[in-house]
Amino acid sequence: MEPELNLPAPYTPHAGFVAAFGVCGMVAIVRGIKPAEAAEHGRALYEAGFRIIEVPLNSPQPLDSIAALRQALPADAMIGAGTVLTTERVRDVREAGGELIVMPHADTDVILAAKLQGLACVPGVATPTEAFAALKHGADALKMFPAEQLGPAVTKAWRAVIPPVVPLLPVGGVKPDNMGPQLAAGASGFGLGSALYKPGQDAAATRANALAFIEGWKAVHGAQK
Repeated sequence: MEPELNLPAPYTPHAGFVAAFGVCGMVAIVRGIKPAEAAEHGRALYEAGFRIIEVPLNSPQPLDSIAALRQALPADAMIGAGTVLTTERVRDVREAGGELIVMPHADTDVILAAKLQGLACVPGVATPTEAFAALKHGADALKMFPAEQLGPAVTKAWRAVIPPVVPLLPVGGVKPDNMGPQLAAGASGFGLGSALYKPGQDAAATRANALAFIEGWKAVHGAQK
């Protein structure tokens, strides 16, 4: 019998994140979106099947886009911010209606700030040391970033020591037709960037891209059964 893997602290993930991720294990990253178009693109993503949408804070007026998405979408959609670098920005995201903090790094102060304010947090990690430190401080999932450097072999090695209950999300270079190897290695889902949304594209393109990812996701999961 395999020995049970235990985390250094109780793992109590954010209930809203667990519910949204359970519907769709892919996070839509809409870097560069503008507030006036956020609702339309958000509805396209939601109707395709996505339940988690991330607006990076280096987008134009990102807090306004977060507020627009929160107002436009049903309560079971989780709206959050990416590229959150400071504890002050965590507060700003919460006040705009955001429920999720995503980071490119594993700053434990930012993780703690998010958890103390009742938000879900997915920090970026590139080593097992960063991963376990993030989990110790309350991370709900781990963003494996950049995924181009952390391929399936790394995911498999990490999964041998990180319990299956903890979601691993490679981010970077993910396309509808290349998800299989990472999922087979132990990834739980993905963060999707420019292959899903590019600034300036219309909502019809966002919808088409979203549906392609949903079909790719279903195809891989069907093949693994």
